[in-house]
Amino acid sequence: MPIIIAEYIWIGGNNYDLRSKSRTLMWDKETPIRINDIPQWNYDGSSTNQANGENSEVLLIPVSLYKDPFRGGGSILVLCETFSDAKTPAKNNNRANSRLMFNKEIVQKEIPLFGLEQEYTLFQKDKKTPLGWPEEGFPEEQGPYYCGVGYDNAVGRKIANDHYRICLDAGLIVSGINAEVMKGQWEYQIGPCSLMDIGDQMWISRYIMYRISELYEVYVSFDPKPIEGDWNGSGCHVNYSTLSMRTGVENSIEKTVFGLSNSHKDLIKIYGEGNERRMTGKHETSKLEEFSYGVANRKCSIRIPINTMISKSGYIEDRRPASNIDPYLVTASVVDVTIIKNYDQEPEYENSISEINKNIFQNENIKLEKIEE
Repeated sequence: MPIIIAEYIWIGGNNYDLRSKSRTLMWDKETPIRINDIPQWNYDGSSTNQANGENSEVLLIPVSLYKDPFRGGGSILVLCETFSDAKTPAKNNNRANSRLMFNKEIVQKEIPLFGLEQEYTLFQKDKKTPLGWPEEGFPEEQGPYYCGVGYDNAVGRKIANDHYRICLDAGLIVSGINAEVMKGQWEYQIGPCSLMDIGDQMWISRYIMYRISELYEVYVSFDPKPIEGDWNGSGCHVNYSTLSMRTGVENSIEKTVFGLSNSHKDLIKIYGEGNERRMTGKHETSKLEEFSYGVANRKCSIRIPINTMISKSGYIEDRRPASNIDPYLVTASVVDVTIIKNYDQEPEYENSISEINKNIFQNENIKLEKIEE
């Protein structure tokens, strides 16, 4: 009887750490195995900070299925939700809330799409020295590393390329990769994907990155500010659109900006632990305590792409989220404040829809207008 090795993957209880374990499955059917064919399983939640020793069993419920690019031969990666019992999501299972959001009629109608830009930094095994950095002191200042080429600029390219290829082999939607502003820092882009798929694929892509780091004996960091000082931090920018935005429905982009602005303080709380170290108003970030927007402006909370301005339709980029976000929590919250909640009324700040429309879509003299809370 044919054997399939399934790697069950889930989010643990320690700062959204990833866990996994393997299981041998017997599959004698001619059709490929599907997610509903994967049996549920369990694990010791007392060892992952998700249960106590007296009631330690946490259920693994398979939700997404991918090819296993490491084992091959029909083996699979199985992303799971975790439950303390049949109805109670375990600690850090934010996918359960995303499902509820995704199933709302108004969300189904608007078909929100996401693209996430995941930045990360590669370190030597000491977890202190980024790849390409001297053991003491610093490399040349930032400038040549972003999208750079050459041995001394694109440090870690083989690792980044292997991750790119292996993610594609697994069936993930990876739009591309590039070297980032700080030496040893890279980025890959997942999407465009639906509300449910974007979180699933981002977590699997991180799992694959961790597995590759094992092979190269390097440490991968998703810390928002891995090196203090005059160096760029790491973000996970959220590119977002709804059907209304993509088709140019009047004021749809402005209303989305309304929702993100009125929810700024609440969203910042879930936009990544330690994000205050990154969002200083420097190094291509906005200030943590302020909401702002602008066309082609990477120092704003929300960047309006030039093509979106010209066509008055398309997507926007939320540049606030840090590299260590839970994508389920963040994307569901963005949908909540831009689709579910009604921010058609005048916002708390003094700019009206017509004023935002003017600021966003003026064709010349593009100027950042700061929105005060």
